[in-house]
Amino acid sequence: MVYVGTSGYSYQDWVGPFYPQGTASGAFLGYYARHFPAVEIDYTYYRMPQAKTLAGMAQRTPAGFRFAVKATSLLTHEREAKDQDFAEYRAGVQPLVESGQLGAILAQFPYSFSNSEAHRTYLQQLRAGLGELPVVVEFRNVSWIIEPIFELLRELGLGFCCVDQPQFSRLVPPVALATSEVGYVRFHGRNYRKWWAHKEAWERYNYLYDEMELNEWIEKVKALAAETRETLVYFNNHYQAQAAQNALQFTEMLEAAGVEMARVTD
Repeated sequence: MVYVGTSGYSYQDWVGPFYPQGTASGAFLGYYARHFPAVEIDYTYYRMPQAKTLAGMAQRTPAGFRFAVKATSLLTHEREAKDQDFAEYRAGVQPLVESGQLGAILAQFPYSFSNSEAHRTYLQQLRAGLGELPVVVEFRNVSWIIEPIFELLRELGLGFCCVDQPQFSRLVPPVALATSEVGYVRFHGRNYRKWWAHKEAWERYNYLYDEMELNEWIEKVKALAAETRETLVYFNNHYQAQAAQNALQFTEMLEAAGVEMARVTD
């Protein structure tokens, strides 16, 4: 089963391009869930997830809806989390576990997190700290893209985040493989000009995929779906709701290719 959605949904610049004019921010998620079966939650990168907040999100979405929840920066960038921090994180996402709506925890590491013995050891600590939660790792540094690392992820039960992004030599190429029962793909856009040289973060993700570019991923996603229990696909080119446009387009393309898709339900 493949779930296609976007990385985040609460963007004011989506009012007009995606949300009807006049839509209040509190109504965004309900409207979004009528069009997509999954979403990636970003606020948890900046602060710990709160059980009350995620329980409210679960109530505003159908039972079959999937949430991917980003790991807090304490776990991925600072990497100084104590046992109580991991316990607080696990407790925060528990409502999604109980509702059956937790697709994965996304641990997005920075480029500086390169392949080293210390960092490989940290992956083991992360796995232990998050317990039985489904965890997917997104590397930014190409040094991780070797078979021994894929084997390590399989041993630890950590998923691999496949990415589409500008093909600079230092960044992760568009490798498509699964290392756990959850497949995961993130489309960041291919804005070469603004990837490194930007003043605002949104400039990096100002990109609209064309059909030919999306078509490159059809067979890759089909292969992931064949190897996993479910595959989550998120578009992160969020400026002006381009992510929503591409997510809807890619859903139609996958359906036409015979991929079993999660459907939006009331």
